Amino acid sequence: MADICNNRPVNGQEGGGVQEDTEDTEEAKKELETWKTKAEKADDVKARMILEKLEEDEAKSKAQQELVAHGKKQEECQKESTERINAVQVEILRLAGRRQNLLDKLKGYQAVLEAKRAESAKLKRRFKIYTQVPDTEVEFKAQSKEERDENSQPIRGVFTIGQRPTVPLQGGQALITFEEEKVASQILMNAKCSVSCGNIILDIKPKRITMDPTVKFEVHLDVSRKELKVSGIPRSMPEERMKERLEISFSRPSRGGGEVDKVQYDRNTAAGVITFLHPGVAESLALRGKYRVDLDSEVTVQVGPIYKYQLCKFQTFCGSSRRTILLEDIEDKGDEEDLLDHLEIYFQKPSNYGGSRKGFALSGCHSGYPDAAPHKQLTSPIAQVSQIKLSNSSVGVHGPCL
Repeated sequence: MADICNNRPVNGQEGGGVQEDTEDTEEAKKELETWKTKAEKADDVKARMILEKLEEDEAKSKAQQELVAHGKKQEECQKESTERINAVQVEILRLAGRRQNLLDKLKGYQAVLEAKRAESAKLKRRFKIYTQVPDTEVEFKAQSKEERDENSQPIRGVFTIGQRPTVPLQGGQALITFEEEKVASQILMNAKCSVSCGNIILDIKPKRITMDPTVKFEVHLDVSRKELKVSGIPRSMPEERMKERLEISFSRPSRGGGEVDKVQYDRNTAAGVITFLHPGVAESLALRGKYRVDLDSEVTVQVGPIYKYQLCKFQTFCGSSRRTILLEDIEDKGDEEDLLDHLEIYFQKPSNYGGSRKGFALSGCHSGYPDAAPHKQLTSPIAQVSQIKLSNSSVGVHGPCL
């Protein structure tokens, strides 16, 4: 470019080279402008790239900061998660311990409940009354004038109920009753009785019997001759109107009714009481159990007797037998009949402090053997035994009530 701008002639051609220099200068200027434009563009590109680099560096720094923050947050979350897992495991262990404690308490309460139920069942069996009502012959006679005057009085009955004393026998136990009390007392002074059964000696323990408590009471029952209980009455009309309809319905002789003296009706219980003027009507209707009455339509209601009962003279008895003793630990070593014979012979010998016996009852074999007999219930009087039964199923000895 220095050569182009130089005005000195080249190779001695000064005049003709001026024009050429001018053209070269113009071209040089154009080229210079071109390069300036390219330089400016290059500077713009450079500046833009520098800005982009700065932005990228800033974004990179920001991303690094976010990555570090996320890393710290992840560590915190992991730490928090570990703490929560540990806390949950501790809670699980605590709940498992509490569950085990509750299960232990439940087992204890169940054991107590079973014991209470067993005790309740035992008390129910002890105080439960079994009785058979004997057949009674009844003779019907015509009413006299005096009896007709007394028809207005209620039918009264007094029932006396007594319980027999019982002695429950287990396997390997027996009861023996002596004629004299002193014989039983002498036997009870021995800790054991060695009974010889062939080549075997049985050590039997005598014990005094304590009878289970028994009861005796009376039930007084009064059944009305004029009053009739009515139930199952539909609530289809007001109370006063219902009384009128009931009185009309129960006054019809065609249905077995009679003259009504008074009507009582309770809407809440849908029941009432019909009082007839003459006795006998209520008794016959009560035997039917049902009666048709006219309300809005004809309906069937339930009828029954009206009675009052009262428990009187309730007494309890308890005691022990003076001539009957309990024999325990009787092992099954042979035939039951042979064993019974050996026991009878032993307790009849005066040398064994025995004496004349009045009754003997044996219950099965010893419960420690595989063929042990089931639990047996024996009913015995306090002073004597009036019946003896020996079988594989049960032993029943019955006597008078206490």
